[in-house]
Parts: sequence; structure tokens; C-alpha cells
Amino acid sequence: MMFTSSSPRKLIAVLCGTAAMATAAGCAKDNDIEVSGGVGITATRSACPAVAVPMHTGDITLFDPATSRDASAIDVVATVTNVKPTCNDTGEKVYQLVDFDVMATRRDAGPARTLTLPYFSTVVQGGTAVVAKRIGQVSVTFPEGQVRGTGHGQASAYVDRAAATLPADIQERITRKRKAGEEDAAIDPLSIPEVRAAVQRASFELLVGFQLTQEQLEYNVRR
Repeated sequence: MMFTSSSPRKLIAVLCGTAAMATAAGCAKDNDIEVSGGVGITATRSACPAVAVPMHTGDITLFDPATSRDASAIDVVATVTNVKPTCNDTGEKVYQLVDFDVMATRRDAGPARTLTLPYFSTVVQGGTAVVAKRIGQVSVTFPEGQVRGTGHGQASAYVDRAAATLPADIQERITRKRKAGEEDAAIDPLSIPEVRAAVQRASFELLVGFQLTQEQLEYNVRR
């Protein structure tokens, strides 16, 4: 299955359970492993997939006429925003729901207009493996005489809790407190290949963005 963005790893942001986008450093409570103040690492990850908008897929530009790429021919520009994840991790299947808004601007304030835009939701494991992908549609409504329109969409995913949980031995190797002077005190456990691989396998992301054509994606990359 082809992924529509340049790479699942190139994310605009990882969301920390709020509407605001944050850097990965600010998301320690959500699928991250945080370096503690002492010797050792504090595990703060959860089974809930991290939620993100892949780079270059959070915006879509429509032209009229469709073959033109002049600035004067831009008909509508729409953006995915206000992404809000809600996770239920109480069962064997972890359920991640994502609500998002689409804010759009059209060139001309005219009659009321409804525009349907395609979007994707993709579950990625380990940063590269596409587990599932769905295509949906979001309707954006422009009131009469207004250049701004809005729409609302949702995406969801189920992830096996067992697959998203670190094995007990890996968890112990990451979180074990080490005393200064011990042989392995200065070794970052995440630098050990088998530990790093296990963390990667247990890491899931739910990615949401516009389902762009190749030409639309290239336009976003170039601008």
C-alpha cells in the first residue's frame, strides 16, 4: 500500500491529547520514553497510538481553471486543524478516535457552496510499516457571501494492546536504575539494537491528512 506523504517519519507534530500541536519533546506522556533526571530512563509511553499530520498533507489547494498554477487562479485553500485525539485503552483492543476541523478560504464571496474533500487515515507501526489505511470525505460549507468555510471530520483506529506493549524484559532494561560507577551506567539502553527495535515495533501512529494527487503533493512540497 502506497503512503501519500513523503515519509511517515516526517511529521508536522505529534499531538499530546490536546488541540494544540506540540513538538515530540513535549509529548512525553503520550507514546514517548523520557530521560529522567537521574541515571536511567523513565518510561512514560502508553498503548495509545500517537496522532499526527504528515508533512505536506495538512493543506490542499484547488485551482480554477484546474490546469493553471497562477496565484490568481487559486480557488480554495483548505487546512486540517484542531486535531483532537481521544483514546480508550482499557481493553485488549486500543481504540484511538481523532476529531479534526477543516478551515478553508475561497477566492470569491458568492453563493453558498459545499465542497467535498478527500482525506486519509493511516495506521503506521514502527515509523515505516503501513498497517491499515482508509479514505474518507469531509464536507466544507461556505455560507452565502462569505469567503471562509468550515468542515469537520473523524478518523479512528484499533491497535492490539499486546502489540503496543513493550515486553517486560525490555521495559526493565529501559527503566532499571543504575548507580554511578556501574559498568553500564553510562550506556543509553535505547542505543542497544534489540531494545531500540522492540521500542520501534511497539510504537504506533495514526496519521491523518488530505488524500492528495501526486500533483497536489508536489505543489505543497515546492511552495
